[in-house]
Amino acid sequence: MNIRRITEIWIYPIKSLAGIRLEKSKVNPKGLQYDRRWMLVDNEGRFLTQREHPEMALFKSSIDTEHITIHKVQSKIEGLSPSIRINLNGEVSGSVAKVQIWDDVVEAAEVDSNHSAWFSKHLSISCKLVFFKEDSLRNIDSNFAKNKEQVSLADGYPFLIVGQSSLDELNKRLAKPISMKRFRPNFVFAEGAPHEEDAWKNIKVGSVNFEGVKPCSRCVLITVDPATGEKGVEPLKTLSTYRRENGKVYFGQNLIARSSGEVSEGDVIEIMDYKNK
Repeated sequence: MNIRRITEIWIYPIKSLAGIRLEKSKVNPKGLQYDRRWMLVDNEGRFLTQREHPEMALFKSSIDTEHITIHKVQSKIEGLSPSIRINLNGEVSGSVAKVQIWDDVVEAAEVDSNHSAWFSKHLSISCKLVFFKEDSLRNIDSNFAKNKEQVSLADGYPFLIVGQSSLDELNKRLAKPISMKRFRPNFVFAEGAPHEEDAWKNIKVGSVNFEGVKPCSRCVLITVDPATGEKGVEPLKTLSTYRRENGKVYFGQNLIARSSGEVSEGDVIEIMDYKNK
C-alpha cells in the first residue's frame, strides 16, 4: 500500500509572483497563511498576472518572521533598488478601494505608494500593490460552494494539490522536462498514481481536513518559464492531448479546508472517500 506524503508546501504572497517554499504553514479558511493576500492592479483596478506580463515570474520572494522580501532578478534600472520589503502584518497607507480579479470585485487597499512606484518602474506599467484583508469577502464559485466558502486572491479556490506522479507522467511526454513550479500548487505529494488526486473527495493532511472541489483548469500561465519569464507553448500543448475535457485542460485538484490547523512537509495524506462513490 502506497503511503502518500506531503513533500512540498508553497505560498504565493503576491499573486502571480514567484512562490515561497515552506516546511510548514497554518491553514486558514481563505488559504494558507499569507498566500495571495497581496496583488498588483493597473490604473483601472484590474489584477495583473503572468498571463499578460510574463516578466512577473522574475520577482522572487522570501519570508522571515516580519517581512516578505521581493527581489527583481536581472534588475537593470539605474538608481532603483532590486529589492523591497513588505510587512507581514498587512500594514497599508492607502484607502480601501474596489479592485477586480476575474469577475469578482473586492475591497483592497494600497500598501505603499513607494512600493507601487517600484513595481511600476520594473514592469514598465503604472500599477499598485494592494492588500486583501483577512476579513474581506470573496466567495468561491457558487456552483461548488456549500457554506459560502471564501477565498483570498487565488484564481478561484483556497488550495491546490498536485501529485508528483502527475508531473512525472507529463514529463514522460515532453521533449524537455519541466518543474512543478509551472503549476503553482500549495501542496505536492509523493506516491500514488498519476492524476489520482482528481478523484479525491475528503482527505486529511496531518490533522487538517480538506475537501476536493474540482480539478484545476489550466491556461497559458503554465507556458511561462518561471526561471526566465519567457512564454512558449508547452506544457499546455502536450497536456491538451490527454488531459482535455469539455474544452478545458486539467492538472491538479482544487481544495477547500474543512478544519483549521497546521500542515507540514512529511504529513501523511489519508484519503477518506472518493467522488461519485
